Amino acid sequence: MSVDSQSSTLHIETSVSPPFTEKSINEEESGGQVQDNSIVCLTSDGGLDAWMTVAGTWLIQFCTYGYISAFGAYQDFYTRILHLSFKNLCSFTPPKKSWIGSFQLFMQYAPGVLVGRAFDAGYFRYMIAAGSILQVFSMFMLSLTQRGQYYQVFLSQAVGMGLGQSLLFLPSITIIGHHFKRRRALATGIALSGASVGGIIWPIMLNQLRDRVSFANGIRATGALAGFFLLIANIITKSKPSMNMRTLQQTANSIKPNFRDIFSDSAYLISIGAAFCISLGLFFPYFYLQLYAVEKGIAEGLTFYVVTILNAGSFFGRLLPNFIADRIGPYNMLIPCLIISSILAFSIFGIHSFAGVVVFSFLYGFWSGSYVSLIPSLLTQLCTHPGEHGTRMGLAFTLVAIALLTGSPIEGALIKTGSTEYTWPKSVIFCGIMVLFGAILMVLSRHIFVRRKGNGSRV
Repeated sequence: MSVDSQSSTLHIETSVSPPFTEKSINEEESGGQVQDNSIVCLTSDGGLDAWMTVAGTWLIQFCTYGYISAFGAYQDFYTRILHLSFKNLCSFTPPKKSWIGSFQLFMQYAPGVLVGRAFDAGYFRYMIAAGSILQVFSMFMLSLTQRGQYYQVFLSQAVGMGLGQSLLFLPSITIIGHHFKRRRALATGIALSGASVGGIIWPIMLNQLRDRVSFANGIRATGALAGFFLLIANIITKSKPSMNMRTLQQTANSIKPNFRDIFSDSAYLISIGAAFCISLGLFFPYFYLQLYAVEKGIAEGLTFYVVTILNAGSFFGRLLPNFIADRIGPYNMLIPCLIISSILAFSIFGIHSFAGVVVFSFLYGFWSGSYVSLIPSLLTQLCTHPGEHGTRMGLAFTLVAIALLTGSPIEGALIKTGSTEYTWPKSVIFCGIMVLFGAILMVLSRHIFVRRKGNGSRV
């Protein structure tokens, strides 16, 4: 059955067996009464509330993942200018500086299983409010850190901002599944494109303000802007469709994830393994391409645009592939994107000029960005009912967090051979192989999923 609201169609869905089958509502006649024997969840496919939620999620992604995407500017500043150190010893090495960005990513993902369960329990609005406050507070604390005091930077940026982003990132992505079904991948891609725009704006803003005022004042300016955007996001983001709130609350309380089914779902588990491998290598250019360009003799005035170009490509990569994925399926779109990303990673060896950096950055940003925006839709597709969206997504994020924590420091250790020299082949090969192996595991996960579903034309 359907209800027309706000020029969109709202569908009553139910959890059924086998998985991945959605029906209207199961009604049985008994003694002249209609009994609903199913657990229902009201899911919209558009409308004002739905698209306002996409806009709110866009702002959240702009201020969270988008800000992390600007870590290349921080990496360059910490390496060449700030000289972070332990107890005022010698200059802090790139692998150790990478722990700041890696641990920030880790903290954004690691609490995923707890955040996901809280989301399924109905605490969405509380989490984004608390996350917004912690995110902005930590940004201002980062601006007050002193030269050589590594622990201050680590606590404010890696721990504080990372934890604040964990309360914002996963809930804002997962809530889209409550508003969209048929156009879920496209809506997710549009929302996640905010991270790409953030990755364009934040590095330029930080680098320009660093040269004109100071890096500390630049961080304060970004903190004020993030606070304003997150305030708007808190106002316009809707936790559930506005109609039939009582039914939705009963659904949240009634449907609970079956962990036995989750941990016996081989397609889901293999997809997490694939995401783990991919996350070990995929973000290498986002962390190190700016430094790589400097080492190749490209003018520093140009190299800080590297992260911006990567994110510009990522913006388009989060829109077009997602639009296609709604028609051919997340698996069928994701796997080619990963294979192309792996090929492009190996092409780093051929970069010797700024023109080469620009072409690589845009193409790699496009294809790697498609992975980031498609994986939430794929995980949602693997869910058996809406009541486990947050749990499945959160569990995957928690496990992938380990890869995000260790990936960049591993690559940093591979490029560091002496006190002043860097070698790049090992880290580039590591990046390409990890992404390729992840693509192979995704193929296996798709095979299992198709065999279980019985129809592989659109998965």
